Amino acid sequence: MPRPRTPRVLVAAAMGAALLAGCSDGKAPAAPALPGSTCFGAFTPTELAPLMGTGEETQVDGPADVRLSAGRKSALCNIYVDGKTRFFAAAERLPQGQHFFWAPAVDEQKPEPLPFAENGKLWDSGAAIFLSCNGPTEAFELKLWLDGSTEQIKQEERRPLFAGLMKKYLEFAKEQTGCGA
Repeated sequence: MPRPRTPRVLVAAAMGAALLAGCSDGKAPAAPALPGSTCFGAFTPTELAPLMGTGEETQVDGPADVRLSAGRKSALCNIYVDGKTRFFAAAERLPQGQHFFWAPAVDEQKPEPLPFAENGKLWDSGAAIFLSCNGPTEAFELKLWLDGSTEQIKQEERRPLFAGLMKKYLEFAKEQTGCGA
C-alpha cells in the first residue's frame, strides 16, 4: 500500500507548480493593450508602453483633445492599469501674467532643465513646462505636466523617455490651444 503524502510535501508540490506555471514559457507577463490613440490623441501606444508595466485591464480617462480656451481652462488624462495610475497628462490655461512657482515636491525630485523649453523641468518620473502664449484672440499662460510610473524602466532611460514625450506633447498642445498662433 502506498504511503500517504504529508501536507508539507503537498504544499511544496503546489508551490513548485505555481512557480513553473508563472514562467513556463519563459516570457514576462504582458503589458495591457492601449487604444490606438491616448491622452488627447497626443501619444501612441508604442510611446507609452514602457510606462504601462504589466496587468490585465487598461482604462484611459480623459477628453478627446486638449483644445483649451477661456471657457475650458484645463484637460486631464489618466491611464490606469488594473485600477492604478500608470500615466498622467495635464494641460492648464491660465490668465496672462499669472505667476507660477514650482511646487517643493518637484524640487525634491532633483529636476534638471528641459533643453527645449525655457521654463521646463525634467525628473525621473515626469516633466513640466510653463510658457507664455500669444493666442489668436488673447495672450495666456500654458502649463503642461506629465507624470508616470517608472519602476519597470531602467534609471538611465527615465529622463530621456519623459523628455521625448514632453517635446511631442508641447508641440501638440501648442497647436491645439492656439499657443503662438
